[in-house]
Order: sequence, then structure tokens, then C-alpha cells
Amino acid sequence: MRLNSRTTNSSRFAFIILFSVAFIWGAEFVLVDIAVSKVSTHLFNTLRFSLASLALLPIYLLNKEKIKSSQLPRLFLSGFSLGFLLFIGFYAQTEGMRFTSVANAGFITGLNVPLVPVLAWLALRRKASWNVWLGVTLATLGLYLLTVGDDLSFNQGDALVLICAFAFAIHILLTDRFVVNLPIISLSIIQMSAVAVYSLIALSITDEPFFYGQGDSSAFDILLDPIIISAILITGILGSAYAYWAQSACQRFLEPAKVALIFATEPVFAFLAAWVFLGEVLDLQGSLGAGLILAAILISELGHHLHKKQIMKPSI
Repeated sequence: MRLNSRTTNSSRFAFIILFSVAFIWGAEFVLVDIAVSKVSTHLFNTLRFSLASLALLPIYLLNKEKIKSSQLPRLFLSGFSLGFLLFIGFYAQTEGMRFTSVANAGFITGLNVPLVPVLAWLALRRKASWNVWLGVTLATLGLYLLTVGDDLSFNQGDALVLICAFAFAIHILLTDRFVVNLPIISLSIIQMSAVAVYSLIALSITDEPFFYGQGDSSAFDILLDPIIISAILITGILGSAYAYWAQSACQRFLEPAKVALIFATEPVFAFLAAWVFLGEVLDLQGSLGAGLILAAILISELGHHLHKKQIMKPSI
């Protein structure tokens, strides 16, 4: 790809868009945490991703996105494959947190950051630049300091969240391959619909209850709870529809390892949301971890631009 001002501006804009996605995912953590204490994971994900697919339909109609008949098989295969990875990731993360601590879950989920370049190197023999590897190292250390205390035990919940980390890492890599020459909005709609379908099937065939701690409240009352409604609306429209459309569109301009680094800021925003709404505060170790993650993003982005300038510099 030829380096020009348009490519540079597109990469910068993609960076900002994905940073906003990380902010949304982190900020919505408190809502999701409260919501899944009242409704089952499969039910919540069914409602969330059904709304996400519906929210993208007006965008599809306004953009009049054209789909060639020859693209349909690849489009549906890609969408349902990516949707399956998201289904596994979101379910494993939520269920894992029933058996392990939030700190352990945060760190292990964050392992998708170093997993992306490692899996890209193992499976695709794709090399990452020095600044990306340095950023990955700092982000991993930052995630550890931010989310883990003195003891990191490994139990059933940790194993489930580890599955989540692999699912999210593979999702980033496959998105990078699938977004080439495929209509972005259509791919996003199929992907969101696939997660809803997988979640609905799982809800119907498993013994997981629809609601938790229902007491005297009816199912109707729980679903009309302002917290539940807010959680479904925010996660469905912003955290799913907007987020995964943005990821699919922006990965045309950013390498997968850099996308994973940007998403590594999610736990920083999650802790900020917990501080604002729940009164939780970061200790010195957590603050240092948050700072390292932000430093990793800065090093990755500045190193990327320095690398471009060196390439574009005329030889004497």
C-alpha cells in the first residue's frame, strides 16, 4: 500500500474511533456487571446482539451497500465465524467471573493483547514492528499491575476466561482477513445476528435459568428494570453495533497487533467507571498499571508514525 496523506489521516482517524470503542467497553462494565446478576448470560447476550443487528439496519439502508451474489457465501461464512468467536468470548468471560475474581478475569482477558501478535506470528508468519512488541510488553505488565494482586491462582473460572482471551485474539486476526473486499455494514449485521442466534440456541438447550434472585418480582418487572433496559440499550447500540462495525471498518487501516493494544485500554476505563459510579479507587499499583497501558498506546502510535517518516524520507 502506497503511503500518502490520505492513508496517514485514515490511520489516525481509525485509531481515535477504536479508542472510543475501548472507552465504551470499559464504561459499560458496571452496567453489565449489575445486569448479569439479574438475568442469565445467554438471555442478556440474546437481547443485546439482537438489538445490535437491528440498530445497524438503518445504516445499511441509508448507505445502500451493494452486495454481489458471488460475495454471499463468503459473507455469511465470515459473519457466522466471527459471531461464533464473539459468542464464545462473551459467554466464557461472563461465566468465568462466577468462579474467579474480577482481577483475575481482567488480567487473563487482557492476554489477548500479547496473544494477537504471537498467534499472527505462529499461524501467519507475520512480523510486527519493534514498537508494537515494546507496546505489547508494557501493556501486558500494565494489565498485570492493574488487575492482579500478589497471588494469581488458576481455577475453573480462570480457564474459562483464558478461552475468552483466545477467542477475542482470534477474532481480531480473522477480522483483519475477512474485512478485505467484503461490505462492512453487512458483515457487521450478520456477525451481530449470529451471536444472537448462538445465544438463543444455547439458552434453549442449557439448564441455565433465565433470571437470578427473582424473588417476588416477575420476569416482566426484571426486564423493565431501568438498569436492565439501560444495559441492553448501551451495550447493544454502542458496545456491539457501533463497536464491531467500527472494528471491521478500522482494521482496513490498522494492523491487528495495534488494534489489540488500543483495546488494552478497556480495563483502565472500567476502573474509572467503577470509581465514578461505585466509589472504587485505584491503589498505587493499579495506577502504575493504568499508566503503563497508556504509555504502551503512545509508544505504539508514535513509533508507527516515526517508521512511516523513515520510509517516506528521500534518500540522498
